[in-house]
Amino acid sequence: MNDTMKKRILFVDDEPMILKGIQQTLRKMQDVWDMTFASSAAEALAVLDNNPMDVIISDMKMPEMDGHEFLRELRQFNTTVPVLISTAYGDYVQQDFSAWLSNGYSVKSGDLSELIAKVKEILGD
Repeated sequence: MNDTMKKRILFVDDEPMILKGIQQTLRKMQDVWDMTFASSAAEALAVLDNNPMDVIISDMKMPEMDGHEFLRELRQFNTTVPVLISTAYGDYVQQDFSAWLSNGYSVKSGDLSELIAKVKEILGD
């Protein structure tokens, strides 16, 4: 597939091992997704300054700027990019943010099939 046709996905997580695991596991998607990895919300915002994304997958619990603060900052300049929260705190997100986050959340696990399915659903694939 032509690189210009690939869907652009941004992954945001402060845990380097989680980002590395996602990167390795999703290697099979590199023909259809152009994936960028940011290790903080601030880094993600810097990436987004010059690189539009089709979907953002963000951790919720991060130091300095958590997922909620990241989304507030993001929505100040981009109100349309779909955001999927990837978290180990599913109940917390579901109760407090499900109405606000129209694209939902995915509970972190070693099996990324749920995450892949949700991203494909968001992209209409």
